[in-house]
Amino acid sequence: MKILISPAKKMRTDTDTLSPQALPAFLPETERLLSALRSLSRQELKQLWRCSDAITDLNVERLARMELGKGLTPALLSYQGIQYQYMAPGVFETGQFTYLQEHLRILSGFYGMLRPFDGVTPYRLEMQARLSVNGCPDLYAFWGDRLARALAGEAGLVVDLASQEYSRAVLPHLPPSVEVLTCTFGELRKDGRVVEKGTLCKMARGQMVRWMAERGVRRSEELKDFQDLGYRYDAAHSGHDHYVFLKEKEGF
Repeated sequence: MKILISPAKKMRTDTDTLSPQALPAFLPETERLLSALRSLSRQELKQLWRCSDAITDLNVERLARMELGKGLTPALLSYQGIQYQYMAPGVFETGQFTYLQEHLRILSGFYGMLRPFDGVTPYRLEMQARLSVNGCPDLYAFWGDRLARALAGEAGLVVDLASQEYSRAVLPHLPPSVEVLTCTFGELRKDGRVVEKGTLCKMARGQMVRWMAERGVRRSEELKDFQDLGYRYDAAHSGHDHYVFLKEKEGF
């Protein structure tokens, strides 16, 4: 079983807490992306990143001094978004880190797909960015089926906890032999629709990864027991390949 999650825009460097165990598997592709980014002007980068002047300046500086093999941070500790705050890897025990290294995969526009202890450096490149590389109009075309082929070689079951922006870089390319289970964390509207809210979803995804690591979850059926942050598995809205967790109205 492999668990897919998205990265986070906010990143940090931490070379003291834990050491990386390896370099990312798709480092040659990352080197080509780095070269493509460095060929762009500051204004082109700002348009690509769709960010403020301050964030543009920070990441232009990062590009200028970026080294893909030095001063690296384990990916799991480098990302700092809401999902990772609720995952709280900084307080995991050794056995939980071992579980995540085996089962968790982080999708990335820049690195492709990461194991938790792959060494990374802070970058800015979302999967949906329209960066033209090697004749490919965007990153979805650039990565093609590479990530899916690597994942299919590792897993017969994929638990999809990634956003659609990232999961669409992998799921459409997986062979039928790989079972995909998508998890939705939403609220039930009066018209019967299940609606997800961005921040709450990120919190729940991170919390579920933590919960799985604490319990050593290895089978899809076990996920039905998840009951954190006010969410409960809802059989009426779920199916074999889609588990829906509804938030109780009274909150956490």
